[in-house]
Amino acid sequence: MEDIIITLLQKTFVLILELSVPILITGMVLGLMVSIFQTVTQIQESTLTFVPKIIGGVIVLVILLPWMFNMFIATYNEFIDTIPRLIGAL
Repeated sequence: MEDIIITLLQKTFVLILELSVPILITGMVLGLMVSIFQTVTQIQESTLTFVPKIIGGVIVLVILLPWMFNMFIATYNEFIDTIPRLIGAL
């Protein structure tokens, strides 16, 4: 029973990472580009860093939402299929 629960937790953490990494990488790359732009032009506007990150994150989310939804549903169905084995192990 413990190995089933550990496997479910591992799959949950992997799913969280797989779903969040594209948005996080986009925000990191855009933040780096804006920082370089600010350094070169010596513009130190604090709000300039947030707007491109938000816009880029929303664009990536809209583009990848079908893929993310399919991954989430597949993992959810796998978890639901595991419940009888988990109850049987009790």
